[in-house]
Amino acid sequence: MVANGAHPPVKVVLISLDRQLEAATAKARVRLQQAIPGLSLSFHAAVDWDREPGALDACKAAIDEADLIVASMLFMSHQIDAILPHLQARREQCDAIVGCLSAAEVVKLTRLDRFSMDRPTSGPIALLKKLRGSSDKAKAGANQMKMLRQVPKILKYIPGTAQDVRAYFMALQYWLAGSDENIENLIRFLLNRYAAGPREIYRGALPAAAPVEYPDTGLYHPKLDPPVVTSRQKLPLSRSQRPTVGLLLMRSYLLSKDTGHYDGVIHALEAQGMRVVPAFASGLDSREAIESFFLKQGQPDIDAVVSLTGFSLVGGPAYNDSGAAAKMLAKLDVPYLSAQAIEFQTLEEWQANPQGLSPIESTMMVAIPELDGATGPMVFGARMADPDQPGVLKMRTHSERAEMLARRVKRLVELRQKPAHQRHVAITLFNFPPNSGAAGTAAHLDVFGSLYNTFKALRAQGYKVDVPPSAEALRAAILGDQIMTDANVVDTVSVDDHVRQETRLDEIEAQWGSAPGRHQVRGRAIEIHGAKFGNVFVGLQPSFGYEGDPMRLLFEGGFAPTHAFAAYYRWLRETFKADAVLHFGTHGALEFMPGKQVGLDQTCWPDYLIDDLPNIYFYAANNPSEAAIAKRRSAATTISYL
Repeated sequence: MVANGAHPPVKVVLISLDRQLEAATAKARVRLQQAIPGLSLSFHAAVDWDREPGALDACKAAIDEADLIVASMLFMSHQIDAILPHLQARREQCDAIVGCLSAAEVVKLTRLDRFSMDRPTSGPIALLKKLRGSSDKAKAGANQMKMLRQVPKILKYIPGTAQDVRAYFMALQYWLAGSDENIENLIRFLLNRYAAGPREIYRGALPAAAPVEYPDTGLYHPKLDPPVVTSRQKLPLSRSQRPTVGLLLMRSYLLSKDTGHYDGVIHALEAQGMRVVPAFASGLDSREAIESFFLKQGQPDIDAVVSLTGFSLVGGPAYNDSGAAAKMLAKLDVPYLSAQAIEFQTLEEWQANPQGLSPIESTMMVAIPELDGATGPMVFGARMADPDQPGVLKMRTHSERAEMLARRVKRLVELRQKPAHQRHVAITLFNFPPNSGAAGTAAHLDVFGSLYNTFKALRAQGYKVDVPPSAEALRAAILGDQIMTDANVVDTVSVDDHVRQETRLDEIEAQWGSAPGRHQVRGRAIEIHGAKFGNVFVGLQPSFGYEGDPMRLLFEGGFAPTHAFAAYYRWLRETFKADAVLHFGTHGALEFMPGKQVGLDQTCWPDYLIDDLPNIYFYAANNPSEAAIAKRRSAATTISYL
């Protein structure tokens, strides 16, 4: 207790990349202010600095007056450059500063009394190097966590600077297990040891509990109390033989009790009749969770894996060991999807953003996981204002996206279980410019040669497909023998059916007039161009814009595809009942439909048109061999499920 009722101001500043620890900090603040009435505890997320006016200035102002600073997860140069001069200027004036899990220029700012991270390493300080782990990335994360717990025990009885080194390791333990209890005790621990000047009255007066330890690897379910367990038998799983989906979660969200986004996905998957095994691992290497909970005697014990971490399977944003990830995924040999809960935008900002994900989000959350073999990128949640905690943003699920994700996972699992001869495959050929003899062409690529070899490979795997005698015969069967002709008309969609079935008819008619429009029209019907080869359909993608100004579709807001374009994809889904859709050629036009660039929502036309069908763009090589097709198929997750 503080004597004589004196309560000098104490200003503590926490800085991190995102808001994962904001809710935990808010809870810790309430309890800390009872013990430290003069406490000002502010949390600053670097992701806010580019999008919220005043957020960066508020962080700088807080740093300039801070008595205690903890800075973590700062590795983007523009974020570091924005505050580094302020951190450097305050370093010698504040009571203590901790830089951790960040770029070197932030970590080197660490100063805890006699321990300064920017000095040459010697004696016990050299132990910090061991946190770098071994050169074997597969073991580095586990080794670092073990070392983090062992070093404070080793240093406990060594006097001098070693005690400040020990304090740094203790601070890491509190921070990495960032529950509200550990955030509270982190601040107690540092003030109890390093408070200076008028605040020195708190030295020895703020006892801190030891860091609460949580499982490095475990399972989570919102129906459990407590929600984190270490045995799959404790999950509320049905004994029935329903499909089982393994989810990969971020441990930090669970410890901070900020799990609204995960809870929504778990509910959506269970509503589709699937059993869910939500697992987590410490750090950013998910393999231990997979080995512990998704495999049984070395064999996969789940039917699909969905990563909700937003990062690569091994390494996260700092590094990516795609080779190690590929080995683990090959061992599982089940569909692997990666979905994203975004931290750089709120849910409302993402929905209003015509771009969808920012470049950094697209890189970390979509492009890098795809190097591992992840498919089906989809935003499923983000932060929203918490009505119970003013000023706090908590993670929430986008219910429609979570339901779409659940349907997509279920379709993939069902597709794997469906015999090959019963599967229906739709192949779409790019046809641009339309009516110019360009159907099935692509610069320097042999589309029909690739298509022919794919037909043979499908037949060899048991698909019901009628393979013409040659690639040229296949071309003639699809396009006909006359030059500059339309493709075969395989079916028509009546105007009445189109008007009744098209849920976004008003948008289409606002752009293209009353149904059926002018593209691929025969009387009062819309033509579907292509040909069937058993259970394989090859169709020509309808025109997608204005003749003479085809790219207008890309740049004009509020646009919509033609009646024929929308009817074509609905026909694939509802009439042909495709189990999977492949796009052959340089590219198709589906991805050019109006909507976000990356991280689509339900209003985006590409997402609406393809719905929950497995979909892949398959770029035709120069008449590849069957061996090359097979190799490509094994590398492309969706293809391997055909």
